[in-house]
Amino acid sequence: MSSKLHIPSWVFRYKLYHLPFWFGYHYLWWSIAVGNPLAAATSILFSPYTFKFLFYVVFQALGVYVNLYILIPRFLEKGKYLSYLVSVLLTIFVTACLIIPGYYIAAWWNEVPFNELFPSLQSPFLTLLKSNSLPSTAASMTLAMSIKLGKNWLESRRRAQMLEKEKLETELKFLKSQFNPHFLFNTINSIFVLIHKNPDRASESLAKFSNLMRYQLYDCNAHQIPLDQELTYLEDFIELEELRQDHNFELDLRLPPVDTSSYLIAPFLLMPFVENAFKHLSQNPREKNRIELHLDLQAGKILYTKSNSTTTTYKKTEDN
Repeated sequence: MSSKLHIPSWVFRYKLYHLPFWFGYHYLWWSIAVGNPLAAATSILFSPYTFKFLFYVVFQALGVYVNLYILIPRFLEKGKYLSYLVSVLLTIFVTACLIIPGYYIAAWWNEVPFNELFPSLQSPFLTLLKSNSLPSTAASMTLAMSIKLGKNWLESRRRAQMLEKEKLETELKFLKSQFNPHFLFNTINSIFVLIHKNPDRASESLAKFSNLMRYQLYDCNAHQIPLDQELTYLEDFIELEELRQDHNFELDLRLPPVDTSSYLIAPFLLMPFVENAFKHLSQNPREKNRIELHLDLQAGKILYTKSNSTTTTYKKTEDN
C-alpha cells in the first residue's frame, strides 16, 4: 500500500508550489520558440542561456505578485482604473529592465563575449527592445491576472449561491418554527381532553401524533420531499383535528387523483394554511361549520385553495 504524499505546510505558507508553475510556463514558451521540447530543455540546462532563463523566471514572478497582491487590491478593486493602468504598465517596464542583466551575467559567467552570445543585441537598450523581455512579461502578467480574476469570480459566485441557499434554509426554518410550537400545544391539549371524554379516541390520537412527530423529526429533513409524503402528513393532521373537533364541521378535502410522488415541495409549506383553517374555524353550535381544502396540479404547478366558515379563500401556488 502506497503512503500518501506529505507536503510540508511551509510550502503552502510561502507559496513555493508556484515555482513549478513558473518553470513550466517559461519552459513552454522556450519550447515554442525553439520548436523542439528536448532542444529547449538542453538549452536551458546545458548552455550559456541558463542565467537568462532564471532571470525571466524570478523577476517575472515578482512582477506578477506585485500586480496581484499590491496593484489589484489597491487600485483595480477600488475602481481607480487609470492609476492601475499606469502602475501595471510601469511594473511591466521595470520587470523587463530587471531581466536584462541576466543576458550580461550569462555572457560573463560563461566567459563568452556578449556580442558573440547575443549577436543581435549590442546594448542594454537594444536588448530591452529586441529581446522577449517586454512581450513575455506582459503575457505573464495577463495570464496571471486572468487566473486571479477568474478565481475571484468563481468564489464570489459560489459565495452568492451559498448565501441564497442559507437564505432559503432560514426562511424554511422560520416557517417550521412558526408552525411547530402551535401544533404541539394544540395536539397535546386535544389528547389531554380526549383522555377524559373518549379514551379510545385519545389512543388513536396519540398514535397519529406519534406518526406526525416521526415525520417531522426524521422523514422531512431534506430541502424538498415528494408531494405524496406531504399530503399523507396533511391527511394525518386533518384526521387528528377531526377527533379534536368532535366532528362539529363538514370537511371537503379534494386531493389530486394522480400519482404525486414525482412532484417535489418544501416540507411544511402547505401546513400553515391547513392549521389556520382549523384555528379560525367557527365554533357556533347552532350551525354546521365547514372547511374546504382543494389541491390540484396544473401545468407543473401546485394550486392550493382553502376556506372555512369564518375566513375568506386563500390561494397558494408553487412551482414544482
